[in-house]
Amino acid sequence: MRIYLLWKHKRKVTDPDFKGALTKVSSLWRRYTEFELLRTYLEISYPYIVLPPLPEKKVLYAWQKVTTDTFDPDFVDRRRIGLENFLLRVATHPILSGDEHFMGFLQQKDGWRESIKETGYLQLVESKLKALSVAVRLRKPDKRFEAIKNYGIELQNNLCNLLRVRARLVEKQHSLYKLHANYGRVFSEWSAIEREMGDGLQKSGHYLDSLAATIDTTLEEEELIADQLKEWLFGASALQAVIKRREALQLAKDETHDALTTAFEQKEKVIQGKSGLMSRLFVSVDTEEVRELKMLQLEQRIAQHEEAVKRADEDLKSFSIKAMMDIERFQHQKVVDLKEILAAYCILQFKLARKGLQAWQHIKSCLESMP
Repeated sequence: MRIYLLWKHKRKVTDPDFKGALTKVSSLWRRYTEFELLRTYLEISYPYIVLPPLPEKKVLYAWQKVTTDTFDPDFVDRRRIGLENFLLRVATHPILSGDEHFMGFLQQKDGWRESIKETGYLQLVESKLKALSVAVRLRKPDKRFEAIKNYGIELQNNLCNLLRVRARLVEKQHSLYKLHANYGRVFSEWSAIEREMGDGLQKSGHYLDSLAATIDTTLEEEELIADQLKEWLFGASALQAVIKRREALQLAKDETHDALTTAFEQKEKVIQGKSGLMSRLFVSVDTEEVRELKMLQLEQRIAQHEEAVKRADEDLKSFSIKAMMDIERFQHQKVVDLKEILAAYCILQFKLARKGLQAWQHIKSCLESMP
């Protein structure tokens, strides 16, 4: 499915070397797969960032009371809104918004796929995804990130349960409101046989029909609110993905330290003249030349391992600092957005209740006006 993208993007140029910082209006077509390509590229290029999620390509949860037809106009329109929100999230991010290929996504009509593939990120995708799928048990996990990981799991569970309860309530609420149409039908039929009460009954039936119809518009608006909650449900998964990538870096660091320790142990054995079990069994001792050669090889290996340990330590430290900063940004935005989303849900329910109250007040007036 192709999505028409009309995008107005204005950015103040603060870096003269950044070619993508242009001010113009673009309108172009983008496929959903191109959005996926963009997000995968951003995930590989900025692994420490809690990336904004894409909306569902198809219905993922059985408890959702929405169409499973990916070509249904309502579903397509809601997905379009979700994709626009994804772009807004990226465009307002202090780091992602300056990415050259993101700017190209918004403005480059031809050749964008080719330009992003030339970055070489595709070669990293398979190994990165494979690392995420492996369960990692760290010897000394960082308590800060362990707490964040557990929080991400709980946030996901709570939002999933909230959406599940809401879906069940919607089903019952819809059925309940639609049953009022039966009242309307009965009152209309009843009015046909009544002279004095006929007019009041007929008007009451009309208000009951209106009451039954109010739920449709309300639930359409409520689906949009549910989509906003789902964005944070998927955001919780993105948060956990950052923690998993950090765990992979810490595991790599531990492995380099283990390799260095092993190399030092081997060097110590050579110094002591105990190169291995077989030499002890046959009471043979390496010549001085052999020992010197082994020592030279081990020194070279130790130097390589020390360099690897230094890089792994620096990578982990840099990732942790950047990740923590972005997680704080994520948490702040989450509080702001969820507060607005839940308040909007309350207001929507208030409006629905007020419409119902007004309908019953009109019905009461109709019935009281009967002679």
